[in-house]
Formats: sequence, structure tokens, C-alpha cells
Amino acid sequence: MGTASISVIIPTYRRPALLSRCLDAIRLQHCPDCSFEVLVISDGPDEATRSLINDLIQTHPDFPLSFHELPVKRGPAAARNYGWKKGAGELVVFTDDDCIPESHWLDAYWTSYQLRNQLYIGFTGKVIVPVPARPTDYQKNVAHLSTAEFITANCACSRAALDRIGGFDEDFPIAWREDSELQFKLLKENLPIIHVPGAVICHPARAASWGTSIRDQQKSMFNALLFKKHPELYRKKIARSPVWNYYTIIISSIVSVIAFLSGSESLAFIALSVWAFALILFISKRLRGTDMSLSHRTEMIVTSLIIPYLSVYWTLRGALRYKVFFL
Repeated sequence: MGTASISVIIPTYRRPALLSRCLDAIRLQHCPDCSFEVLVISDGPDEATRSLINDLIQTHPDFPLSFHELPVKRGPAAARNYGWKKGAGELVVFTDDDCIPESHWLDAYWTSYQLRNQLYIGFTGKVIVPVPARPTDYQKNVAHLSTAEFITANCACSRAALDRIGGFDEDFPIAWREDSELQFKLLKENLPIIHVPGAVICHPARAASWGTSIRDQQKSMFNALLFKKHPELYRKKIARSPVWNYYTIIISSIVSVIAFLSGSESLAFIALSVWAFALILFISKRLRGTDMSLSHRTEMIVTSLIIPYLSVYWTLRGALRYKVFFL
């Protein structure tokens, strides 16, 4: 493994079935002009994954695979940093344990890297997210990965570029916005990020439990952190403005309650009408083009009643935590 051209880094944590599928695809890579190594980094102690890797090494002794564990859970950014620093390849390729690379994935990256012949450079590939014609809300959100500019499910950087920008920012403890932060550092250093359409991975949308959109609102806290570190790029690449409809829903609901309690029925009616209109717009946007089943539509209506309040709560909590004015 010490002479590999490419180091493939895969962070994981207690998802051996998904990881096994990913590694099977990497094992079948066709890259005649390069050699590669695969480093699996567990974000904390993980006996099941360690057992899987040991079995694969014994079954496929020519597969250049190694396993490493962080002593405590620190997040995928820390796991990726450990991996690329431990690896030997001059080109570092990142993917996730729930992805399935196509057979020429590494070859496409290596060919582009050789053609560019630049010391400091980054790459991004193509992500395919297979979803039905009418996906669930969760599947629709995952499908956005196929149009994202730069995500760690499918990207690469020269080792020199990672050294120059310091790798991933470990202030991001979950799988959210740490890839954008890496992209923004590359852009600020004026390092090229080349799109490689031949570097293809499939990112299936896993089954999601009821109400997963409610739990996902906690991620909003780390939007504030990314905004603090890169305000201009955040507004340019992520969101040009706050989600004003959320604030309309919250403020109108508060005004309606206060007006009702104070006996101002006309004001309460106006505020309640604004709340209902803004909420209907939000629900309609979530339902548009999605699964028409009764269970899914019921979930969308119920969760839409909660999401604006939770999203703004976590957004403001992030603003307070990271001491930045962010809505």
C-alpha cells in the first residue's frame, strides 16, 4: 500500500452491510494506469466493521484494504482527515459507505489528474441517485446530491492541496456542511475544482423512518457555523437569504395567539390567515411531485406543522453558539 497512486478514504460507523456493498464495487475497479489503496476509517470503536474488513482481507488478499478506528466518535470530517494523512497516494479520493462506484470511477479521476498535471487541484465527479417518478420527500432531498457542486460522496483532491488548506474542518461534527467548507477553502485559495463526468458513483436513497425530516432540522445549527467561516460564499452557493416563509409562519402564529388572548379578534384573524397561507405554501412545495400515498401525505402535513419552528430554533441556537448574526 505504500506505493499507491490513489488513496481512497471511506469514513464509516457501524454500517457494515452498506460498507460491504461499497467495497465490493471498489474491489472491481478498472484502473490500468494507476495503483490504489483503500482506507476505511471508523468514527469510533466498531467491532462489526473490523470483522468485515478482516474477512475481506483474508478472502481477497490482493485487495489493498486497511481498517482504522478513531478512539472516540468525532465525526466524518475527523475520520477523513485521519485517513488521508495515513494514506500514501498523491491523489486522495473520497466516498461514503452508502455509495456504489462504477468500475471506471478511479480511472476517470486518475486520467484527469494526469492530464491537468497540477500540484494543487481538486475534482468532483457525477452522482446518480435512483428515485421513483414520484419520490418521497426524503428521496427527493437525497436526489439533490445529483446536482450538488461538491460533495464528499464523490470528490478528490491532490494530497498537496489537502496539505495546503488543512483538510477538513473538524469543527463540523456530523455529515453536514463539512464538504462545502472544504470546497470553500479550495475556492478561497484559487485552486481549480475540475468536474470529471466519467467519475460516477450511485448513491441510493436508503429507507427513511417516519418523521426523519424533523430530526434533520438539527443540521441547521451547522449552517450558522459555515456562514460564520465563509459568509460570502455561503450566500452565493448555499442560500441567498434566510427561509423567510419559516419566520412568517412563526411570527404570525405568535401574533395570532397574543391578539386572541388580548381580545383583538380582528388582528388574531388576520394573523391566523397569514399563518395558514404561509403554511399551505410550505406544505404544497413539499408535496409537489412526490409520493401520493396517504401515509406519505399525512407525514408531510404533520411534519410541516413542526419543521419551521424546529428549523428556526436550531438556526438561532447555532447563531448563539457560534456568535454570528445568522437567520
